[in-house]
Amino acid sequence: MPDSAPTRLPEHSTARPRPGRLVVTDVDSTFLTQEVIELIAEHAGTREQVAAVTERAMRGELDFADSLRERVATLAGVPVSALDAVREAVVLTPGAEELVAEVRRRGWEFGLVSGGFAEVLEPLATSLGITRWRANRLEAVDGVLTGRTTGPVVDRALKEATLRQWTAELGLSMADTVAVGDGANDLDMIDAAGIGIAFAAKPAVRARAPYSLDGPRLDAVLRIVDTVDGRRTAADTHPS
Repeated sequence: MPDSAPTRLPEHSTARPRPGRLVVTDVDSTFLTQEVIELIAEHAGTREQVAAVTERAMRGELDFADSLRERVATLAGVPVSALDAVREAVVLTPGAEELVAEVRRRGWEFGLVSGGFAEVLEPLATSLGITRWRANRLEAVDGVLTGRTTGPVVDRALKEATLRQWTAELGLSMADTVAVGDGANDLDMIDAAGIGIAFAAKPAVRARAPYSLDGPRLDAVLRIVDTVDGRRTAADTHPS
């Protein structure tokens, strides 16, 4: 049975000072419980069609950029005002807020990188005080979605590049990074991170990620980080 208790250090903890870290998570089906594109597709009457393509893309059966174009094309004609309802409908994964709070308490940095959409992610990130985020943008003309995105697609390569960019900006090394995701689009950043974690992930991602969690709480990733740090401390203290 997965442990549903929040992950926190005891208030009296006298653990050694922790290194600076950057924790980056995927958004749809990781930081959020849903796929945002499916919530938008509900307003276009194409949710089942979009969900089927999303599932194949997250399993790695389809190229993400191609699948995104195919799914976004079904959103043409949806009024931009419908995004207000989508923003209201998103649900944080249990432990997501606690993860952000604990990362800050430890003096680390937190970021979100998404194959979803800035129109939904930006206000969510702002509400949680998250300043590092990246997502696709939907094109709109005369108050309706055109069925296209603007700018570079946030695919698996750009997710990894974003992780590396933020790491360099913070003066950290890749060994200091933690990347968390559930789908094939997250594999490159999971591979590149010092600690890569599959969270409630597709089988191919679970098989490849160094660490895996079933859920349901996202803040459980800190237990993995703490275990890794504990092993490193033991190795430094008692070298072979």
